[in-house]
Amino acid sequence: MDLGISGKTAIVAAASKGLGKATAMGLAKEGVNLVICARGEVTLQATAKDISTTTSVKVLPVVTDVTNPDDVQKLVKHAADEFGRIDILVTNAGGPPSGLFDNFGDKDWHDAMTLNLLSTIRLCREVIPHMRKGGWGRIVNIVSIAAKQPIDGLILSNSIRAAVIGLAKTLSSELAGDNILVNSVCPGWTLTDRMSSILHKRAEAQGTTYENALKDVTANIPLGRCGTPEEIAELIVFLASERASYITGTTIQVDGGLTKSLF
Repeated sequence: MDLGISGKTAIVAAASKGLGKATAMGLAKEGVNLVICARGEVTLQATAKDISTTTSVKVLPVVTDVTNPDDVQKLVKHAADEFGRIDILVTNAGGPPSGLFDNFGDKDWHDAMTLNLLSTIRLCREVIPHMRKGGWGRIVNIVSIAAKQPIDGLILSNSIRAAVIGLAKTLSSELAGDNILVNSVCPGWTLTDRMSSILHKRAEAQGTTYENALKDVTANIPLGRCGTPEEIAELIVFLASERASYITGTTIQVDGGLTKSLF
């Protein structure tokens, strides 16, 4: 299927590895020019080289801390200066620390909000004028199933991720008249560094092994396994495409059937 986005320009946040890298690679395979960002320059440069070598599209790596508003502004300016347009934004950031309510103070809550909510707000604020100018846009937020079905021990993520969903739903209505579509994707247990960190902490707290913690997780997934970053990326790329032209305001989980909610 031709997704109709060859020649468009995308910004993908936290794209040096994991879900962000898989998404950037998927977009590049559709002929989308890329601006990718992350905090670590060495890994980011390696990812940019890998994607450009594999797909032959132009990839601009920009070292960015998405919690820093000046960095976000510079990222979007670099993208606009390099390609003259911004059509697609994929928001993404690492998750806040795991823990229970009593483990966290005001600074922890503020940091989580800055990392996952304010970063999304700031990225959207900067790219929306460019999308309006082009009369076309796609914003896809990488969130978590924690926004739909809270996960024990992840109170920060459960709370802040849900706020991102509220933002996206509201933006989808406000921006529909500009032909800018806004959707959110909620990955379930996916084979990333974030998942590994959560399971190692869970295993330590329970006095068990990582392997046993992983078995406990997969036992509750109807498909009987964790997902891969590439499986999540397939949906994100579709939502970022011309083929998704009547889909906006949705929140879609990709979790092997784990989420039990009807909505």
